[in-house]
Amino acid sequence: MGHKMKKLKYKFNNEKLFELAMTQSGADSVNNNERLEFIGDRVLGLSVAVLLYNMFPNESEGDLARRHAVLVSTDTLADVAKEFGLDKKIRHGHMTAGKMNHIAANAMESVLGAIFIDGGFEAARIQIEEIWQPLAAKDVVPPKDAKTALQEFVQKNGAGALPEYDFIDENGKSHSPLFNVVVSALGKSAAGQGASKKEASSNAAEKLLELLS
Repeated sequence: MGHKMKKLKYKFNNEKLFELAMTQSGADSVNNNERLEFIGDRVLGLSVAVLLYNMFPNESEGDLARRHAVLVSTDTLADVAKEFGLDKKIRHGHMTAGKMNHIAANAMESVLGAIFIDGGFEAARIQIEEIWQPLAAKDVVPPKDAKTALQEFVQKNGAGALPEYDFIDENGKSHSPLFNVVVSALGKSAAGQGASKKEASSNAAEKLLELLS
């Protein structure tokens, strides 16, 4: 293999916090990493926002937001967790099939939450900056949101045509509605769902782009 496992450069004063961060609710319904994950999510979000603000001084809020979304996504978090071998250390229940990415991502956030509780914000921010700076530097151009990317693709291939979005009735419970949208362009269409119209149309655009390209 030759790939050396990365090690966290943080030494816990309270080792029990790290153990807690590695305990998934399936393994222990009371003492688990959910509360640490709740904190870690916020610590990561703010730290990555500060990092991007400093790294890309000329970018608009929308560009920074798209970079941010990619960098704190489940996929990115799961990749980072695996680089540190956290996926091997997690104590989880039996229901893990297909959820391992999600569990690894949660564990990564929990560890960051544990560092914050153990050593304060600056300690956590330094860890995050070290890990996430190279990830942020990889993308020279901010990722396009799916709707913009679809619109550009359609205009280029359809001589000025534009995608059309149709909202279908929302369903789900009133406190957490689900929006359904169908987007059509160049003779094809795709449906997307989301907690907001924006999210639903973005998901639909992403699917249609895959279909068309």
